[in-house]
Amino acid sequence: MAKESSFDVVSTIDLQEVDNAYQQAKREISTRYDLKDSGASIDFSKSEKTLTVNAPADFVCRQVKDVLETKLLKRGIELNALDWGNPQNATGGTVRQVAKLIDGIDKETAGKINKDIKALKLKCKVQIESDKLRVSSASRDTLQEVIQFLKGKDYGQPLQFNNYR
Repeated sequence: MAKESSFDVVSTIDLQEVDNAYQQAKREISTRYDLKDSGASIDFSKSEKTLTVNAPADFVCRQVKDVLETKLLKRGIELNALDWGNPQNATGGTVRQVAKLIDGIDKETAGKINKDIKALKLKCKVQIESDKLRVSSASRDTLQEVIQFLKGKDYGQPLQFNNYR
């Protein structure tokens, strides 16, 4: 029997790159003419993996989010890695919006990916291991097909494929 090949399906975020994008966006907000004295701010919590935008109005909040998302894209962070909550009214008539960073594949999404791979009817095995999936098969071509299939699907979070052996 041939040796089995495998790869892992993961969803990870480089928090250092997020921090770099946050610092750049914060700097741009403090120097940009239309946002400089508006009272808008951004906060980043590495431990909670959240980005918080505070702004005096909804319009300014959207502008700040746009600046932040532009910096994240330039740093290679996909925007579907952010789960933006609804804008909340904060003290003093300001608006606050919080984004959670999606890191790892939750059980529900892992089950959905597993079900989709099984629906392909290819000769491969899928194992769910905490926050990642391991796909293994005797044929490397089968694994390539699975990777291409998953790249074409949208699961609401970025997927990476590593440990291909």
